[in-house]
Amino acid sequence: MKQSFTYYITLFIIKLKGLKKDFSQDPIDYKKIRKEDVRQPKGAFFKKHQTRTFTILNTSITEITSNKASGKLVLFIHGGAFISGPAKHHWDTIKTIVSQTNHTVWMCDYPKAPENTISLISQNIDEVYNTALKTYSAHQISCIGDSVGGTLITALVQRLVQKHMELPAKVILVSPVMDATLSNPDIDKVDPLDPMLSKKGVLSAKQMCAENNDLKNSMISPLYGSFENFPHTILYVATHDITYPDQKLTIEKLIKTNTQVAIIEGEKMPHIWPFLPVMKEAKKALKQIIDSLNE
Repeated sequence: MKQSFTYYITLFIIKLKGLKKDFSQDPIDYKKIRKEDVRQPKGAFFKKHQTRTFTILNTSITEITSNKASGKLVLFIHGGAFISGPAKHHWDTIKTIVSQTNHTVWMCDYPKAPENTISLISQNIDEVYNTALKTYSAHQISCIGDSVGGTLITALVQRLVQKHMELPAKVILVSPVMDATLSNPDIDKVDPLDPMLSKKGVLSAKQMCAENNDLKNSMISPLYGSFENFPHTILYVATHDITYPDQKLTIEKLIKTNTQVAIIEGEKMPHIWPFLPVMKEAKKALKQIIDSLNE
């Protein structure tokens, strides 16, 4: 498949910003990466649609409500390697979701590493979901997460299944990081092709978040957990993304458990491609996400 002109513009911007270089550091410079954080959105749209901000444990929730809200909720768990975020592209994605669906969105700004470990972060995600259940039925909730946001959502669902709790209607995972060990040998083949991430920096970020240096704990590496009884799962993957080899293993597990799963593969696409600005392929993918929420 031939990539669009805007695809090459996007790659140029990624290179210009030096993301690959930032993610090639060990230890990763999380303070530098956090300079891109946008903790509260700006602009007329968010002034009009932001209904409230509140706190659940150590997580700041920004609630954005559609004019045609129908009692459905998106829990949006942003990515950022556990060390940063949310970023502008997350808020832009939420703006599109709120504009084009009848869902309310909770942007979940959870505590970050290295100040916090995966246990505390996971406790926060669990409590956010439990709090959502006080207002919404589980079948009214969809979860969307990119990168480690997808990690946290997958691990949340695994815990919900273990506890025999009600599951969200749908989970949408965009370039989820499924194995924090990054030990899959195929990753080394993809690393030179990945314009955004590098194994060295991503592994450093995971080590900052891991508890007792255990990178195989399913809270941080859901690939090692169970995929039985998963809800409808939509998975966006990219062939030029170092997280892709472990996503392929995840897909195999989801298929073995007869999960209703849809896989959208972006040929030569980078990490979190559906959320990237400018790119024609990203706009098409985000429209697919919107359509799946509107089903």
